[in-house]
Amino acid sequence: VQINRDGKFMFCPCGTKLNVIDVETGALHSLQQDDEEDITSFVLSPDDEILVTGSRALLLKQWNWRENKCVRTWKAVHIAPVASMAFDSTSTLLATGMALFQCHTRGMVLVEFHPDVSRLQLFSSSVDYKIRIWDLNSSKCVAMLDGHFSAVTSLAFADGNTLISSGRDKICMVWDLKTKESKRTVPVYESVEAAVLLPEKGDFSQLGVKKQGLHFVTAGSKGILKVWEVATAACVYTQPMPFTLKEEASERSLTQCMLVPERNEIVTVSVEHNIVLYDAQTLQLRKQLAGYNDEVLDVKFLGPGDSHIVVATNSPQLKVFELATSHCQILYGHTETILALDVFRKGLMFVSCAKDKSLRVWRMNKDGRVLCVAQGLGHAHGVGAVSCSRLKESFVVTSSQDCTIKIWNIPESLTSKAKAALISSPEALHAKVTERGHDKDINSVAVSPNDKLIATGSQDRLAKLWACSDCSLLGVFAGHKRGIWCVQFSPVDQVLATSSADGTLKLWGLRDFSCLKTFEGHDASVLKIIFVSRGMQLLSSGSDGLVKLWTIKTNECVKTLDGHEDKIWGLHSNKQDDMVVTASSDSCILLWKDVTEIEEEEAQAKQEEQIMKEQELSNLLHEKRYLKALGLAISLDRPHTVLMVVKGESEKHLEENIARLRKDQKEAVLTFLVTWNTNTRNCHEAQAVIETLLKHEAPDSLLQYSGIKSAVESLLPYTERHFQRLSRLLQASMFIDFMWQNMRLADASQQEDLTL
Repeated sequence: VQINRDGKFMFCPCGTKLNVIDVETGALHSLQQDDEEDITSFVLSPDDEILVTGSRALLLKQWNWRENKCVRTWKAVHIAPVASMAFDSTSTLLATGMALFQCHTRGMVLVEFHPDVSRLQLFSSSVDYKIRIWDLNSSKCVAMLDGHFSAVTSLAFADGNTLISSGRDKICMVWDLKTKESKRTVPVYESVEAAVLLPEKGDFSQLGVKKQGLHFVTAGSKGILKVWEVATAACVYTQPMPFTLKEEASERSLTQCMLVPERNEIVTVSVEHNIVLYDAQTLQLRKQLAGYNDEVLDVKFLGPGDSHIVVATNSPQLKVFELATSHCQILYGHTETILALDVFRKGLMFVSCAKDKSLRVWRMNKDGRVLCVAQGLGHAHGVGAVSCSRLKESFVVTSSQDCTIKIWNIPESLTSKAKAALISSPEALHAKVTERGHDKDINSVAVSPNDKLIATGSQDRLAKLWACSDCSLLGVFAGHKRGIWCVQFSPVDQVLATSSADGTLKLWGLRDFSCLKTFEGHDASVLKIIFVSRGMQLLSSGSDGLVKLWTIKTNECVKTLDGHEDKIWGLHSNKQDDMVVTASSDSCILLWKDVTEIEEEEAQAKQEEQIMKEQELSNLLHEKRYLKALGLAISLDRPHTVLMVVKGESEKHLEENIARLRKDQKEAVLTFLVTWNTNTRNCHEAQAVIETLLKHEAPDSLLQYSGIKSAVESLLPYTERHFQRLSRLLQASMFIDFMWQNMRLADASQQEDLTL
């Protein structure tokens, strides 16, 4: 990644596009390439004006990134994709690395300009482990720094004559650029991906910097930052591991580290694509942006005001996102993939369950930090479903692939804020009740709004109702043709909703266990359901990637939301019932907002505006102000009124008014007159308007009209028919005239005879 000079925007390549992210809010826009080839390298100039990307198509593209425009494209001279790029300090020279110079035995992976412009030197390093110095005036290699035994990963210039290089050979080397010799070798004891120099100005005492002199930060395979003193080659500070399981360090190894002076932050990137921003003087975490989510298995709103979401991905870690800033906390504790989540009513405590046969209870502090406060073990197989008590934070129900249900009491020490703050390690939970519930895997479990009932749904195609006190069976809901994926209690009625792999949703009465309604519409398994609109509607998500909104009273699907490309495992609504979050196997998490009231207000305002315009149109027609009436009738899309205006005007005024219309208004009139021309009663007005357009518009401008081709095709046959009709009428009138003339001649001769 790269961050611009003022620290406001971050640039991250993602496949064929480059994402530009607002660091504060997490909002992003993308620079999309035309060639549909993955971006292999990019660089932003020091003055923030020029962004260059290189792709597998061996093309380099220059972007105006603020306006999302590609301003230049040229072919790279390489025979393989560009792996590294660098600008000089003046933003005028660009170096690209991958067999750019012939002295390296293999493809180049690193290029850097010397910061002193007057020297015109370029430093390069490849997998032959050597650093070469090139004189750009002569294009010759003037020196070679040989000391690393593995790939060199970064170059940092301390001043004009000192260079620090890091490598995967677990060392950093300090070079004197005057003598071209190594001044010191610093053993780091881990594969180093980046070395960053600390500024000499600034208070870094909390990082162990006690003396004047060069200090640098390393990032590598252990996943933590270390501060080193160049003079003694000693590590003066080691960042505490931000995770509990030490063996996970390899999964958290860092691939990049950089200093952002404007923000006074150090930024790191991990192999899991997580971007972390630390305070440069304390290395305290300020912000974390999570990268690739893999398959998202569950998601829930979290926090007293639903300010966060907690996400279970295809991993043992939980991710808690702050919606306003996209800041992410990664929670460690489980050792295998987390399968399900549920949140207590207040939104401060939630429960997770995983394939490691355990459940964990987590609590959010006032400052937004989340800690694990309890852990429960007891299931024989992975725990696939969990549900929290609804009235108070008193118990949790879990179900597992071992076909059992367990009820776990939550100790008062966890629910009390004062006592919970004193918890140093997770408390052990013990199951109060265990009951074998089904013959196959239990996919879903739900607790009723009054905390007295429990419902379960299983692969055995049955849903069952249990008493919460002793887990005794109260009834069985049978009717689905395939396994049940989800069960939910209605918040307002004594009704249970179930969804199944047979593609249907069913509503069941809790009194007699009968099926009340069946909803059909999904073409695949229905994985999750929730009640919304105060229990009046249902939302369902399926393995077809669709979310459907159902009105219970009418059994109708009133809306289908198509935003995902794969199975939707997560579906949850907030406490206000005006926002829904969905999570899918396509790695995407989407927030949906209820816009019913907004749309109704907009429709009402539009209707009022329409009434006002129609009244104004009526007034204009009454006052015979035809020009304004014509424009208003066109904007209201009233062809008949436009026709009445055309009929009411004199030929001269009509021509003037049509000529004064805007282009879009003329296009609208053109569509109207196509219809008028089909009727003999209105064809004269249509032809008059056509004549005006042909008189006042050049052929080239007429060709620019939208729909001109179809309009001409429609006008021609009817115009020809009208012409033929008029021709026949003219012939008939000529015949009448001829008869009349003959009759007049006969009358005249008779009068002459009488006179004689």
